Amino acid sequence: MKSYSPICFSLIILIFSCDSPKTTEESKVLEIDQEITIDEIQRAFKNGDYTIVELTRFYLDRIKALDSDGPKLNAVLTINPDALNIAVQLDVEMQNGELRGPLHGIPILLKDNIDTGDQMPCTAGARAMKDSYPSKDSPLVAQLRKAGAVILGKTNLSEWANFHSRSSSSGWSGLGGQTNNPYDLSRNPCGSSAGSGVAVAANLCVLAIGTETNGAIVCPANNNGIVGIKPTVGLISRTGIIPISFSQDTAGPMARTVTDAAICLGALTDSDSKDSKTLTADRVVYNDYTQFLKTGVIRGKRIGYFKKPLGDNVRMTKIMEEAVAYFDEHGATIIEIDEIIPRKARDHSFQVLLYEFKDGLNRYFQNMGSVTQVRDLEDLIQKTFADSIEMKYHDHELLKVAQEKGDLNSEEYIEALAGALKLSREEGIDKVMDVNKLDAIIAPTGGPAWKTDLTNGDNFGISSSSPAAIAGYPNITLPMGQIDGLPVGLSIFGRPWSEPMLLEIAYSYEQGTRHRMTPKYLDSSDSIFINK
Repeated sequence: MKSYSPICFSLIILIFSCDSPKTTEESKVLEIDQEITIDEIQRAFKNGDYTIVELTRFYLDRIKALDSDGPKLNAVLTINPDALNIAVQLDVEMQNGELRGPLHGIPILLKDNIDTGDQMPCTAGARAMKDSYPSKDSPLVAQLRKAGAVILGKTNLSEWANFHSRSSSSGWSGLGGQTNNPYDLSRNPCGSSAGSGVAVAANLCVLAIGTETNGAIVCPANNNGIVGIKPTVGLISRTGIIPISFSQDTAGPMARTVTDAAICLGALTDSDSKDSKTLTADRVVYNDYTQFLKTGVIRGKRIGYFKKPLGDNVRMTKIMEEAVAYFDEHGATIIEIDEIIPRKARDHSFQVLLYEFKDGLNRYFQNMGSVTQVRDLEDLIQKTFADSIEMKYHDHELLKVAQEKGDLNSEEYIEALAGALKLSREEGIDKVMDVNKLDAIIAPTGGPAWKTDLTNGDNFGISSSSPAAIAGYPNITLPMGQIDGLPVGLSIFGRPWSEPMLLEIAYSYEQGTRHRMTPKYLDSSDSIFINK
């Protein structure tokens, strides 16, 4: 295996200190810890160590050094041309003693299926969407701006959030190409929130926003050694996010620590009159999830251990058993769970996704109007199949399969939705937790990252995302260990709106184990890269 010296613990980049984005008379060397947290950044602002403009320039320079010029992580699709102007305004507000919220001055990247009403397109990674510029922010982005975030840009993703081909490579899009794993550039970052996961792991930003339908936050968090929160469907508005499924889609924060992810989550809980999932009577959300970050809370918990996803993988079983032993040693009662949902639930879910993908995309295109060149799913199919770059590696057949479906009044859809919800909820997670009186369920999120293969597609191996994804229930993943220098994660999931409980458990485990490790940007394919 070819390897290179790891990037030093604190990357030093020359930036320009300025009162406006274009002033370059004074230079300053800014040193930023690769594992820096939101709290540490805000203390640095308060102490005058650096300004928001200086921090923003640091991350923009780092994106150029590691994403474009150096390792070619290929995690970022679009840089926000307004990023430095946003930083200047936030600096002025901070100097005047005005802080917008908990993310004031924090640089964030967004998955490129989330609308922003600025100078950035929203593409889902598709070449047909490269000139699609939304006219306004999605509610999610509006909340980030209200909380003070600096939107650095948009991340690459699995095209159409990985719902386009039966043999796709996660992290590949026709517009952006293949995103690479920072721990080994020849390996896959998983997806569809591939660029978001890689960007956080490689410290191209402090936080990133991903979206998940089934595994698209937790899997890239697993492969890239970070924390990912897939919240209860309805906790975060989906308006202005290019959809797959009304029943299963949700956005969520991706971060290097549970604390940073929790801070971000609390900034995104506003209800949305255009998203009925945020208006349900049973909805329980908070503006501050850091209140639930406590240690010593594992004792007395009853935790289900979903072992089946491991199969006969001996090395992963060993790591998972170490995690189980940690919970046991700290006073939890562990109950092994053989099965949560049957295969039929996944079959029902796939049918639901086909119908809702067609309906959701057509609605999205209609709402976009003239700002996009795609009229509907049929038009998208024609444009995609006529594009030699789009068709070079993947068949995009799922677009056609979805187009063949009827509307949401179809009997097949209604029966599939009812079946998916029943088997994943009342006969799935709810039943397992009720019978065993569980507080939460733990499982391996996934195995170590596989070799990227554009010919044959993904090789997931281990996965535990489906029960929570199909049910629309919350799931948190965080680092659990490593195999041959590749990180693997622990998933913690449970009942709807149980984010406080899951965060308690995740934080306590994180603080007691400290498994997060920084990437070393190796290349075992003998084909890429130089370390900077």
